[in-house]
Amino acid sequence: MSKSTRITQVATIGIRVTDQQKAIDFYVCELGFELRRDVPFGDGRWIEVAPPGAMTTVALVPEGVPTGIRLTTRDADADHAYLRARGIDADAEVVRKGPAVPPMFAVRDPDGNSLILIESS
Repeated sequence: MSKSTRITQVATIGIRVTDQQKAIDFYVCELGFELRRDVPFGDGRWIEVAPPGAMTTVALVPEGVPTGIRLTTRDADADHAYLRARGIDADAEVVRKGPAVPPMFAVRDPDGNSLILIESS
């Protein structure tokens, strides 16, 4: 049975890297990906790369940042409330880390895979 959703796209796949600069060199210089985002994030950097023209990016995340699939949603609070009310394994609260980081929360599928829903304007 189909359910309506505010989820709009698979935005980013986060993979763990031990050295972000070496990872950039590999993905950009060797594979020909574009560097889409490289901004300060906590004590490190948030880096996204993608093949030219691709909508979905690969986040090159350092230790301590969750890996996995990041989906965009139009309304993190509404989706969070809806999923929790349906008994979905979702974080207890929507995470807010300040004006530079959009609201987000994680849900886990029946196999324990984490999906992170991030609000996109």
